[in-house]
This record gives sequence, structure tokens and C-alpha cells, in this order.
Amino acid sequence: MLNQKVLVLNKHWIAVHICTVKRAMSLLYQDLARVVTREFQLCNFETWRDISQFANEPVIRTPSFKILIPEVVMLTCFGKLPPRVVKFNRRNIYVRDSYTCQYCGKRPPREELTIDHITPRCRGGESTWTNVVLACSECNAQKGERLLEECDLTLPRKPRKPHWSIVLGSNPSDFGNPLWQKFIDVAYWNVTLHK
Repeated sequence: MLNQKVLVLNKHWIAVHICTVKRAMSLLYQDLARVVTREFQLCNFETWRDISQFANEPVIRTPSFKILIPEVVMLTCFGKLPPRVVKFNRRNIYVRDSYTCQYCGKRPPREELTIDHITPRCRGGESTWTNVVLACSECNAQKGERLLEECDLTLPRKPRKPHWSIVLGSNPSDFGNPLWQKFIDVAYWNVTLHK
């Protein structure tokens, strides 16, 4: 329960991160965040604790009280905007490909995953979103420095640059929470597009 995801908003009500319930409760207790209710009211720790006493939803129980699990928290001091550009780095490649080999579909331990260039660098391939995928050690060794047409491997889908929300720490498909959608959708539709 403490590892469930909580959407974090900046003080301007814009989604900036996703954290665990444990972290959200810590921020709330330290008065660094407020819980955002389904009615868009803000609650500090004491108010949220009082509301929780009459709840039928999942709660965290302590020896002296119970407290509801928040879905969304808003930071009280942080006003910066999240980056809308996805950095091309190892972490984001792993997240984009869901820690899964893009050739065989297996999900081996992280240390057995490698980043493979679809068109090898020795053949003019570049390190771009559309030319790299995660591959298990076995598939990467099988492919070597060959093109896909030259070996017995295929990609189920073409790699592409991920949605900006990957920088929040999750994929857009994880945003099934109706309360989250109110903040993620607004950010998605109102972000400035670059030519």
C-alpha cells in the first residue's frame, strides 16, 4: 500500500512527478504538500487525518488513527514547470521499453539488458530514439553488427520518442486514475508545441 503511486502537482496545479504513498505522506506530514481531494479541495495533514476517520476506502492504520491514501498531492512551495522534452538517456530508454527485450519480449534482470542499435553504429546508425531498443544479452549477441534483414530477429513495433510524461516517472498508460486524468489531460493539451 505504501508503494502505490501518487500524482504530485506543483503549486500551480501542474503535474510534475509521481511518488509513492510513503513519500506523499512524508511531504504532507512535513507541511510541504497538501492532499487534493476529488472536489479539488486542499487538505493539510490534520484535516486529511480528520476526514479519514469516517472513510470506507483503503486507509493506513497507525496505533492512534487511520488515514486515507491520497491520490494527488500539491506541493506548497515548488512552482517550477516539468520539462516537456524527454532526455535521450539510458533511464528513459529502459522506461520506454518497459525493461523488456524488444526482440524476444522477455523481461530478464536489468543487468542482462543492453541497448542495441537497430542500424549498428559501424554501419552509420545513430544514437537516436528511433534507432535504439532494449535487447537481452542473448538477442543482442545473435544480432551482432548486422541489420535486422540479415538476422532472424524482428521488432514488433518501431521504436519512437516517448511521450513527455515519461519524465514524471511513469507511462501515459499508467494514468488510469480519473483524478489524475484531470491534471494530465490538461497538461497534454495545453503544452506549447515546437516546430
